[in-house]
Amino acid sequence: MPLDPSATISVVIPVHNEADYVAAALEELFSEITDVPAPISVLVAENGSTDGTADVIRNLIPTHPGLSLLELPKPDYGAAMRAGFLATDGEWVVNFDIDYYSAEFLRALLDVGPDADIVLASKRAEGSDDRRGPMRRFATFTFNQILRFVLASGVSDTHGMKAIRRRVIDDISSAVISTQDLFDTELVVRAERAGFRIVEVPALVEEKRDARTSLARRVPRTLRGVWRIRQSLDT
Repeated sequence: MPLDPSATISVVIPVHNEADYVAAALEELFSEITDVPAPISVLVAENGSTDGTADVIRNLIPTHPGLSLLELPKPDYGAAMRAGFLATDGEWVVNFDIDYYSAEFLRALLDVGPDADIVLASKRAEGSDDRRGPMRRFATFTFNQILRFVLASGVSDTHGMKAIRRRVIDDISSAVISTQDLFDTELVVRAERAGFRIVEVPALVEEKRDARTSLARRVPRTLRGVWRIRQSLDT
C-alpha cells in the first residue's frame, strides 16, 4: 500500500560556498520535482559560507515559493543537516545534496508502504546503477563493511539521499553525537537499533561534478568518527 500522496515532504540541502553552483542546481531541482504528486518544500541550510551563497539563495526565494533559507555561522555539513531537519515540519524529511538529488527518489518514497520509517537510496541495493569511478565505489563498499563489523549495521548504504519520518527525528536526533560526515550515518544506525523500519531502494548515482573533498582527507576523519559512534552506542 503506497504512502498517502498528501504526505508533506521537507527537503533539506546543506550547502557551503556554493555561490557559483547553487542557483542552477536549485532551478534544476525545482523543475524536476514539479510533477511529484506531493506537497514539497525545500530548505537550504547554508553553513559558514564566505562567498555570498546565502545572498544567491535569498534572491531565488521570490520565484520559488517552496524555497527557504537557514543560515548557520560555522561550516559543518552534519550540524547543518541536523539544524535543517529540526527546522522543518514535513511528515517526511528528505536529505539531498546540492549536487545529488532526484525526483525519482521522491516518487519511490511515495510508493513505499506506510510502515516505513526511513527510506534509503542505496548505491549498493539490487537494481542500483552506480556510475562513479572505481575508487568511489570501492570507498562505499569499504565504508559499508566498517558499519557492518564495527557498528553491527545491516543497511547497505547510509550516505546519500534518504527520507526520514518526522517521529524518527523527534525520537533519535538528540542522541546523535556526530556532525560533519557522519550525522546521518549515526542517525540511521541509532534508528536501526531502536527498531524503526528501514527500507532501501535502488539509486542511480551519476556525479554532476567532481567530488569537492578528497578521500585521503575524509578517510581518517571517518574512521575516528565511526569509533566515537561505537563507543557512544556501547555506553
